[in-house]
Amino acid sequence: MTAEASPPTRQPDPTDPLAHLAALPGVADAVERARAAVDGLRGHRVLRRSAERVSSESALRGARASAALAGADLPLDVVRRTVSAGGRLPDAEEAVVQGALRVAAETGPLQRTWSRAPLQAVARLHTLAAADLAPPDQLGRPAPAAAQRMTSLGQLLTSPTTAPALVVAAVVHAELATMGAFPAGAGVVARGAARLTVVTRGLDPTAVSVPEVGHVELGRDVYLAALDGYVTGGPDGIAAWLVHCAEAVVLGAREGVAVCEAIQRGA
Repeated sequence: MTAEASPPTRQPDPTDPLAHLAALPGVADAVERARAAVDGLRGHRVLRRSAERVSSESALRGARASAALAGADLPLDVVRRTVSAGGRLPDAEEAVVQGALRVAAETGPLQRTWSRAPLQAVARLHTLAAADLAPPDQLGRPAPAAAQRMTSLGQLLTSPTTAPALVVAAVVHAELATMGAFPAGAGVVARGAARLTVVTRGLDPTAVSVPEVGHVELGRDVYLAALDGYVTGGPDGIAAWLVHCAEAVVLGAREGVAVCEAIQRGA
């Protein structure tokens, strides 16, 4: 008696490049771990009555972490006190942190724009992130050398795909961080766009996880090396970046749980 033949492996649609990336070795398992972690967070009882409070805290922690990845690494309590008191941060970090805070505050208002006109949203994110870092005539304007790549990204984001939200977000993140469109504020823009992607594509629709903190916990040097691998490492480098982003989402979900539990304790 012969064994029953296994069904043929379904190949990604060649017209769907993001689905092809999702099929790279190790990516599917990493994406599933991240999805399970976020689903676990989204089931936390605190979110039944305090989702807005958790989302607000996630935005603050995400902004602080995004600024840290950009080189302005200030303690969370310093950023929190400054925001609540309306004071100033140290001059060397002020522009970066304030830009990251402005980007975080715009996550909600920009969701509809991101879904229908992502490049318009990117321009807005850069205007917010680099307001104190770049001349006014450069705000929201990609460098000419990156124009074609930016256009291609916009087309990619408005085309149908079967790729998971996390894969799309990781590609958006890496493309905006590395294409050279914005000499100032590119990293903060990239991380803001990645957060918008996981929110609007349903992975974390209430924005209660903190993937930026996950990147910080994995290490800034590791983060930068993974981005470099995306650019220079071929399929293996891209797969490693996607897995890295999935790991950051797992850690970011854990940070969201910590926020929920702090609220539950009355902190």
